[in-house]
Amino acid sequence: MKKHNFSAGPSILSKDVFTTSSKSVLELDNIGLSVLEISHRSKEFVKIMEDARSLSLELMDLSQDEYTSLFLQGGASMQFLMVAYNFLSTSASYIDTGAWSTKAIKEAKLFGKVNEVASSKDNNYNYIPKDYIVPSESNYLHITSNNTIFGTQFSEIPNVDCPLFADVSSGIFSRSLDYSKFSLIYAGAQKNLGPAGTTLVVIKRSLLNEICREVPSMLSYKIHNDKDSMFNTPPVFPIYACKLSMEWLKSIGGIKEIEKRNRLKANKLYDEIDNNELFEGFAAVEDRSIMNVTFNLTDQSKKDIFDEIVLKKNISGINGHRSVGGYRASIYNALSLDSVETLVDAMKQFEKNI
Repeated sequence: MKKHNFSAGPSILSKDVFTTSSKSVLELDNIGLSVLEISHRSKEFVKIMEDARSLSLELMDLSQDEYTSLFLQGGASMQFLMVAYNFLSTSASYIDTGAWSTKAIKEAKLFGKVNEVASSKDNNYNYIPKDYIVPSESNYLHITSNNTIFGTQFSEIPNVDCPLFADVSSGIFSRSLDYSKFSLIYAGAQKNLGPAGTTLVVIKRSLLNEICREVPSMLSYKIHNDKDSMFNTPPVFPIYACKLSMEWLKSIGGIKEIEKRNRLKANKLYDEIDNNELFEGFAAVEDRSIMNVTFNLTDQSKKDIFDEIVLKKNISGINGHRSVGGYRASIYNALSLDSVETLVDAMKQFEKNI
């Protein structure tokens, strides 16, 4: 029996992706070769890459004349470095909302002055800072739109005079946003898009002309774009799976439809947390993520009882990150409402047993 997978990543994918990709591991589209062995220069994979890049922009309602998309390697962690290497010439601004933004700040400091314009570190990152000033001379403002570990998200995207960059790894395609507000976004695939091994980068074409220094080829957005995201051998299977995932998302109605589903799932789970005296939410209510729900027991001595109920209900991956403790339910796009209801039932059963 397949488990209810609440893992923060690598995480759940849709059944359509598993079904099609598993068949393609044996043979891709009746071509006599597996997707695992086709050349990245073959017409079959060139088409896969073109479709994946195009779909990513289509889902975000971005013009291909104004934006380009890339599938790169190294995860979001590589993007912490690449963003600053390409665009931090004098100073850049960052909002610190958790572990991943802290890592991005650390990398950026290697290339120039970093202004940490706001931080929620003072309360273990359980909220999103609201009042801050971004210096007008900033090369860019960088945010982490959804904070996987702490369960917070930017409910509103900042309006700034400088280019806006964002790590959207755990929130990619989960809710409707005006993506045209961003000059650059990136997302590690393994949280809400596909299997680990590739990273989606979406960037304004005009920004490619503003790279501020000579950058090694593998770290240059311009070179990757000039080579159609195939400067070196790309991770063929993860990109293929991402394409299938985006096709599935488009088939069910796109981001607007998946946001409805995601908010329904999140509301059900948060309602139980708020109305069950044995649980308490970690994140500030107004900043709660619809992707990563963080919560704790009000009485830690009862942990073994709840964990046993969770185990019997075949629920997997809800242990909280060590920096927060408690529990974290990642309710990504492909997770069914049934899985959320199973977790809610476990919480209700726990309440009855105590």
